[in-house]
Amino acid sequence: MSPRGAAAEPSLRAYEAIYAHAELELELAGRGEVERLGELQGRWEELAAALPDTPPPAAAGLLERARLMHERTRIELSRLRDLLLAEMAKAGRARRTADGYAGQLVRRPRVDRSA
Repeated sequence: MSPRGAAAEPSLRAYEAIYAHAELELELAGRGEVERLGELQGRWEELAAALPDTPPPAAAGLLERARLMHERTRIELSRLRDLLLAEMAKAGRARRTADGYAGQLVRRPRVDRSA
């Protein structure tokens, strides 16, 4: 079904497919499903390649909404990247702290030589 609520005319079906795909990408990014999102890249390229060089005027709204969804997806992915980098930094600090304490411990051999 069209984002406008009515069945699309045949000339707009490809643009509605682009819109639906952009919507799916945003949904996956919002859920943090980056791997699945990456798997869709080829499909986006197929959909875009099927479009004519000059879109019909009736497709302007669909293309604009798809563009806005892509921008929201980019923002969502940037947010995920920032969260990941923050977690990596926190893990690095924890590892350095643990290494500092490990220096104070008496090292025991890892292999029991009495066996």
